[in-house]
Amino acid sequence: MAENHQSMSREHHAAMARAESSPREHIPRHITGREARALVQGTGAMGHFNDVVAVIITRAVGSMWAAYIFVLIALVSLPQALVAFLNGDTIVGVTWLSQSFLQLVLLPILLVGQRVISAAQDARAETDHETLTALRQINIQQLEILEMLADIRKQPR
Repeated sequence: MAENHQSMSREHHAAMARAESSPREHIPRHITGREARALVQGTGAMGHFNDVVAVIITRAVGSMWAAYIFVLIALVSLPQALVAFLNGDTIVGVTWLSQSFLQLVLLPILLVGQRVISAAQDARAETDHETLTALRQINIQQLEILEMLADIRKQPR
């Protein structure tokens, strides 16, 4: 993954140099989810398989339904943990709270929240890309107008 990041960084620096040296030819890029996934696992069959499995598991575990199921699972052991806690065994109570409840229930909730945040970021990125593309077109038109005005000024009166 570090190699992919370094090559992407090299590609980014090269793209920035091209954009700065000839801004009129620059076309704003739009990075798709597929391209981003290729950076993580690669483009081979095994990388694609790993992506599919990871997404399936993440979507299954990262759902509010999974959180509800995990709450029910954690509540199964609550009576025993509560009895132990009330009898002075605070370690069992704290262990149940931290391991059985917080970790088990918070994991899917965090994944759901992360998915919501990611969707918002993707929507903003797409909107930004559309705006940049429109601004590029406006800029090209403005440059063409300026060139025409410069040509008009050069004509003898």
